[in-house]
Amino acid sequence: MNRVEAMAAKNADLWKLNAATLSRAFSLGELSPAEVVDSIVDRIEKVNPKLNAIVTLDRDGALEAARQSERRWKSGEPLGPLDGVPLTVKDNIAVKGMRTTWGSRLFASHVPDDDELSVARLRAQGVVILGKTNAPEFTLQGYTDNPVFGPTRNPWDIRLTPGGSSGGAVAAVAAGLGPLAIATDGGGSIRRPASYTGLVGFKPSTGRIARTNGLPVLLHDFEVAGPIGRCVEDVRLLFSAISGPDPKDRDSAAFLAIDPKESPALGSLRILFIPRFGTSPVDPEIAESVAEVPLALKQWGHSVDAGSPPFSLQDIDRIWSVIGPAGLAWLLRGQDVSLVSPALNRVAENGAKLSAADYVGALDATRQVRMAFVEFFEQFDLIMTPSAAALPWPAEEPFPETIDGHPVGPRGHAIFTAFANVAGLPAISLPCRPSRSGLPIGFQLVAPFGADGLLLRMAAEYEKSFPWSLNWPPIE
Repeated sequence: MNRVEAMAAKNADLWKLNAATLSRAFSLGELSPAEVVDSIVDRIEKVNPKLNAIVTLDRDGALEAARQSERRWKSGEPLGPLDGVPLTVKDNIAVKGMRTTWGSRLFASHVPDDDELSVARLRAQGVVILGKTNAPEFTLQGYTDNPVFGPTRNPWDIRLTPGGSSGGAVAAVAAGLGPLAIATDGGGSIRRPASYTGLVGFKPSTGRIARTNGLPVLLHDFEVAGPIGRCVEDVRLLFSAISGPDPKDRDSAAFLAIDPKESPALGSLRILFIPRFGTSPVDPEIAESVAEVPLALKQWGHSVDAGSPPFSLQDIDRIWSVIGPAGLAWLLRGQDVSLVSPALNRVAENGAKLSAADYVGALDATRQVRMAFVEFFEQFDLIMTPSAAALPWPAEEPFPETIDGHPVGPRGHAIFTAFANVAGLPAISLPCRPSRSGLPIGFQLVAPFGADGLLLRMAAEYEKSFPWSLNWPPIE
């Protein structure tokens, strides 16, 4: 532990310590998992009522898991580097015996009999599961509010949203309600909220984290599970703990072979910087902050060229206008839709009007996008964009209606992230210089399919020069 970490421990602010620090402290016998969980639970009880980030808290289960972990560390038999480290789980990821509502009254009483695979892997490695974090209904919106639990607020300014759909997950980590969170990203649902709260949010390649025993699949293979943390090392540790193939998930079979880009050498990378998509507006403060990053990348020997998206925005929009609505229409078929919010019912009604030919057309367009990116990445190693086009907006509003004075629709703030989901590419959001009012801003890096390791190494290189994990929001 360094001096800052030791002071935090001495002052009983154990909730401030990141996962990697906790792991080292447990291994040296300097801290116990039980006292860390006690500190975090106290923090949750104090702060969570202001945020509504954690919607189901398993206090007794977490403490018992922490005590078991403590015994393993004392006997020299930890189950892994994250043994005893506390973590929250997004409320659309199944946790055995813990209510998993998906933000909907349809699932308000749903208690899974099994863990989703990533949760099972974490349990097997001794990770302490604190509880579930809030998400919008069916995780189909870019802010976090639902009929079951209500809105989640941003710890940097509780009047504002932390984004969505992983708003509860990022609010929890940013406020010190657990150092790590596992969430999902179907169109930017990890990366944009991470950018709104000053965190690292990582969307892995499709199939890199196998998924089984979960909720119904609405978004084809666009949605993946991924880690959220305060620093790259924490995200890498959690990614390592949950990644890997499983025979029940055929998408994961692509990773039975060793990733050829996992070699330790980073080298000089060719980066395409896309500051905006077409004429779509971007908040000036975001544009100014993100534009500073390429200057640093060039100083480290990387090549950065500004350019336009190597894909058609209209194609991406057409794909999304089919996949999500059709998936929701399928899910709600035969269900009591009076339990579903009017906005989501309208989405499902639009999906029900689509034909099988429409859906097959969207899948074929997806295939073509993925093939085009194979050719694109023969010229470049990474794509860089802002993570979001707007700063956080009021917590009760579903989206900002204007950006830089221009009217935008429901996805205007989310324009930069969905292409990575369609293409199945790994992508990460990292903090850059905050706004003048102190709100976090993030930028996104996207790598070729399967180059998750390359992306994490690049993120770690950037973090060395621009550390952010000791920046805490003002909420107390």
